[in-house]
Amino acid sequence: MNAFIFPGQGAQFVGMGKELYASNDQAKKYFETANEILGFRITDIMFDGTDEQLKQTNVTQPAVFLHSVIRYMSLENAQPAMVAGHSLGEFSALVANNTLLFEDALKLVAMRAAAMQKACELQASTMAAILGLEDAKVEEVCASINDEIVVAANYNCPGQLVISGSLQGIEKACEAMKAAGAKRALVLQVGGAFHSPLMQPAREELAAAIEATQFHTPICPVYQNVNALPQTDPAIIKQNLIEQLTAPVRWTQIVQQMVQDGATHFVEVGPGNVLQGLVKKIHREAITEGFS
Repeated sequence: MNAFIFPGQGAQFVGMGKELYASNDQAKKYFETANEILGFRITDIMFDGTDEQLKQTNVTQPAVFLHSVIRYMSLENAQPAMVAGHSLGEFSALVANNTLLFEDALKLVAMRAAAMQKACELQASTMAAILGLEDAKVEEVCASINDEIVVAANYNCPGQLVISGSLQGIEKACEAMKAAGAKRALVLQVGGAFHSPLMQPAREELAAAIEATQFHTPICPVYQNVNALPQTDPAIIKQNLIEQLTAPVRWTQIVQQMVQDGATHFVEVGPGNVLQGLVKKIHREAITEGFS
């Protein structure tokens, strides 16, 4: 069974989508539609901008979404039995399985990016990658820092968990993780504490927009970040998408559940190949393929 998977923020690179725009007339139309919806020429930044320009949250998130979705639409005979996306990538997955229309999803992604940026500006916060500790130990250390906000944010693969929280909380947590035996505790160059309670203002802002958007019955299940379970009910998909901003990304559990449900071939669509690497670490026997 084919599982189509879509990357999130961090997969971007300058030049992404440029060849697709030049070689595929239908793709070009989608890119130009996106420029109109967003109110600025995001293609100029994607194709020929600087790394710094592309790193801006209001650019990064729509750019990764556009590359992923338009690349998916250019594939011949794409027939997913199931879909999933890492964080932002869940929006791409919801277009791929027909839950969301392209235009509606892009508007939500742009609003999500703006809301997250505003939330980041309310309190200085960050994230850190913890390598070489069991998930339970990372959770235990996070819970022990009770004077600051620190939570598990991204369960990427066994031995790789990203934590999220206040600057002081992450600093304390990194020291405690090293003391607990972590091979590395690396503070990431991100703008804020994504997938933590500090994203609550963004969640509230995005919730109203999601509720007002029509979600359709999908052609196949989406395995959602908040609980790693397959879902086809549009109302439940909506609620899980709202909760995603303040809840952890359970990528390890998503891949494990997909395998349990029959996935043998994982197809990553979008910039980079990070998810293929994570899938292999979670399930060594998985066959992976990428379209970037």
